[in-house]
Amino acid sequence: MNELKISIVIPTFNEEGNVEILYQKITEAFEQIMHSNFEVIYVNDGSSDRSLEKIKSLSQTDSRVRFISFSRNFGHQNALKAGLDNAQGDAVISMDADLQHPPALIPEMIRLWKEGNEVVYSIRKDGKELSFFKKMTSKLFYKIVNYLSDTKLEEGTADFRLLDRKVVNALRNYNESNLFFRGIIPTLGFKQIGIPYQPQERFSGTTKYSFSKMLKFALTGITSSSAKPLYFSIYLGLFFAFLAFLYGIYAIYISIFTNDAVLGWTSLIASILFIGGLQLIMMGIVGVYLGKLFTQSKNRPNYIIDEKN
Repeated sequence: MNELKISIVIPTFNEEGNVEILYQKITEAFEQIMHSNFEVIYVNDGSSDRSLEKIKSLSQTDSRVRFISFSRNFGHQNALKAGLDNAQGDAVISMDADLQHPPALIPEMIRLWKEGNEVVYSIRKDGKELSFFKKMTSKLFYKIVNYLSDTKLEEGTADFRLLDRKVVNALRNYNESNLFFRGIIPTLGFKQIGIPYQPQERFSGTTKYSFSKMLKFALTGITSSSAKPLYFSIYLGLFFAFLAFLYGIYAIYISIFTNDAVLGWTSLIASILFIGGLQLIMMGIVGVYLGKLFTQSKNRPNYIIDEKN
């Protein structure tokens, strides 16, 4: 019987200080479980530093190290997609390159997979060192996604997960222009189990997720998983249309039956600005969905590979 093979997919963007130490930690993890049949796939997502150079150096000393290098930066989710498309293992583990996803958890993931779980996902348990703002925005993200989308995400779910080969084959059929794997994988079915982990400190470099990128990622997650925001905008519009109707009746009443009608600009301008703002918000929601349809209709590839080994 052939020994099972594990693929490790690592999206990499300007992580020159983490590439080599992460490789060492992964090999140490596999030595602990006496499982040597594995491959490490670094997906270079348009790095401008020496990340690709260091990855190539590793691949020359260890044939188990593979790399895929994009022609430019295509984003984290598309880098994951490329790794899944090219992985050869019976199971595929995806993890970040900054060492916040602990490689020491790999043996436990493989054990749970061998017990029959086809998706082993990780649940981040934040420590006290995480800022209050980060904790609040993270909680808010999951609450909004779970409220507005049809997919329920467990709080703290990360892109650090193990997928069985049959799950990977299913994901290869997904060619959406705005991928959100955290929302897609729970909808696939299969036997899934979560395990908690304590995120480690970033070993080197700085975070690649600014507030604006996190906000864009959140909007992608919400609009990729459900059309509920469109219905929400309709309900909001109907609600304020009803309020406007009631105000119209009130205005007619005081105009005909009382002498209290006061001609002024304040209430008029305030109402116009408020309703106009709501209309712009609702148009923006519709615009996001139309933009996604426009992008998808072009049927462009999720990524372009410059070179790979």
